[in-house]
Amino acid sequence: MRMPRRGLVIQARTRWLLVGLALLFSLVLLMYLLECAPQTDGNGSLPGVVGETMGKEYYQALLQEQEEHYQNRATSLKRQIAQLKQELQEMSDKLKSLQEKKSPKVNGMNYQGTKEQTSNDLLEFLHSQIDKAEVSVGAKLPSEYGVIPFESFTSMKVFQLEMGLTRHPEEKPVRKDKRDELVEVIEAGLEVINNPDEEDGQDEDDGVGDRQLYSENDFIEGYYRTERDKGTQYELFYKKMDGMEYRHVTLFRPFGPLMKVKSETVDISRSIINVIVPLAGRTEAFAQFMQNFRDVCIHQDKRVHLTVVYFGQDGLSEVKSILESVARETDFHNYTLVSLNEEFNRGRGLDMGARAWEKGEVLMFFCDVDVYFTAEFLNSCRLNAEPGKKVFYPVVFSLYNPAIVYANQDIPPPVEQQLVHKKDSGFWRDFGFGMTCQYRTDFLTVGGFDLEVKGWGGEDVHLYRKYLHGELMVVRTPVPGLFHLWHEKHCADELTPEQYRMCIQSKAMNEASHSHLGMLVFREEIEAHLRKQAYRTNSEAAG
Repeated sequence: MRMPRRGLVIQARTRWLLVGLALLFSLVLLMYLLECAPQTDGNGSLPGVVGETMGKEYYQALLQEQEEHYQNRATSLKRQIAQLKQELQEMSDKLKSLQEKKSPKVNGMNYQGTKEQTSNDLLEFLHSQIDKAEVSVGAKLPSEYGVIPFESFTSMKVFQLEMGLTRHPEEKPVRKDKRDELVEVIEAGLEVINNPDEEDGQDEDDGVGDRQLYSENDFIEGYYRTERDKGTQYELFYKKMDGMEYRHVTLFRPFGPLMKVKSETVDISRSIINVIVPLAGRTEAFAQFMQNFRDVCIHQDKRVHLTVVYFGQDGLSEVKSILESVARETDFHNYTLVSLNEEFNRGRGLDMGARAWEKGEVLMFFCDVDVYFTAEFLNSCRLNAEPGKKVFYPVVFSLYNPAIVYANQDIPPPVEQQLVHKKDSGFWRDFGFGMTCQYRTDFLTVGGFDLEVKGWGGEDVHLYRKYLHGELMVVRTPVPGLFHLWHEKHCADELTPEQYRMCIQSKAMNEASHSHLGMLVFREEIEAHLRKQAYRTNSEAAG
């Protein structure tokens, strides 16, 4: 039996309606699942790993920290750039103002040169400061008080003339600017030596590997002085421990950057020094002098000739015996004994000693029997005297009376232990010009000593003034290796009033320091005070 057509249509519609409802339900269920399911982070940790919820926060904090670091760095650099731009602008304005003052006007307007012209003008000005200063040639001066003395220094200490009541003859630089200045100068000298220019006289073909490089440890000594209207001059000396060649560098700071004046190699290995000592009597002092001469000149330096000019006959045989004994014991025969049967005259003695040398040019050291010197001083003598160019007038450190300095000891210590640079042990004898290093030809050319000066003092000042009035440069500086030993001084009645005054002045200054002399002056007052103190103490104890 066949179903009617209308029933088939209703059945088909019902089927499609059920399918549609099923699809709609499935879609709603899917949306529900998607909406309610937990969210996952692609950068998070895998399930089951400790800290799966901390990954995102950790990386975000790290990124933020890095970003802040670079922002701070960028801010700092921007600030520095702004400061440099401001400083550059200020310098440019100053140079522009200076150039406008110097530039000629063209058609009523200031002529503006190029930057290169400005730089050249500045360099020309700085070099003119060097030319005006007493760096390469000596300056004519009216008197001995016109010279500007150097002060000497090593890498650790400064030896200075002007002390006042607070500074010391030898001290470490206390002020930071002075320490930094000397360190800068030593390093600048090393830069000049280790990186030479064509004008320094070293072959450019020599590679750095073939050149001997110098360091701060090779710095030996230096001298500096300031001309107030020009700048500061520095003389620097370097030497390798195992070598005999010194490197000498001259620098000049014309109130601006350091400028190299010259750089040269100084070979003193063959430089002989003729030590000339005038003497009359005082054979015990001469024996002590020869002990120092034996230790320093014969055993260490070995490039010294000794000339002794002896006045009179008393003690002459003893002096001969001392010289012969030293010659016998050390095989040293480089000495000359000149005997003059006349009254002692220091200037004549030194003049005779200079003329007694018959081997041509020689470096002379005018010395006294009471002077103690070191091997380092002899090298300073060689380095600071140059024939036809400069003479060396070192400032001696004069020791006080050891009986006063070491009054709290039973006996004074040996001489070698007295050689210290302290206020109460001695002073820089800046008024004395007797110790000097100069070449024989310069001495003869300038006319030597004034032989009309009789007795004590005066002859050395006359010679010193001759050099000041001439063209040679006078190097005046305290040196650590030169001492004047104390000895009792007698001022003779035969001296002129000026000589007698100078002798008494020297005698007073040689005796003791300001504080020690004060203790002697007020000795009675001090002793009275001590007696009162002792009496008061005893009374309190008895009561």
